[in-house]
Amino acid sequence: MYEDSFPHKRYSYTLDFLKSVVQPPASVLDLGVKNPFSEIMREQGYKVNNTQGEDLDLVTTAVKNNNYEVVTAFEIFEHLLAPFNVLKDIKAQKLVATVPLKLWFAPAYQSKTDEWDRHYHEFEDWQFDWLLEKTGWKIIKRARWTNPVKKLGIRPFLRNITPRYYAVYAERTH
Repeated sequence: MYEDSFPHKRYSYTLDFLKSVVQPPASVLDLGVKNPFSEIMREQGYKVNNTQGEDLDLVTTAVKNNNYEVVTAFEIFEHLLAPFNVLKDIKAQKLVATVPLKLWFAPAYQSKTDEWDRHYHEFEDWQFDWLLEKTGWKIIKRARWTNPVKKLGIRPFLRNITPRYYAVYAERTH
């Protein structure tokens, strides 16, 4: 997936954010199949298990297990048609998640060859906050960062100054 474009900056910011709210060796259920970032979390001392590729819109069994201190969801919820369902069903008391923010100057991402690599949602931060609140989460910490590209032009300039990623740490309220 990242053969030519490994997201070093995003991973660095995500790891810093995660470490600021949940320290190793926390037990983590990372939504999504095993990936480079779940390996980075393991290398940092987190005890990580991943979901198995099930459609989390339809099958939320994995998150109904309360054996985990925290559920992580890094760039997952934008791919779901109904992230409300999985967020509501999470039994862990802590959630660390990142989502791409909607960019007014770019359309939602859609791979033409991989149906799992499409964004149904690209959130504004208030929308993601509302979704978390409606599903029983209280946001404790937030962060945003940009995703600059090394190109010239108006859209690359806007990517340098417009936040692209939104990270939250939330705790279960009920």
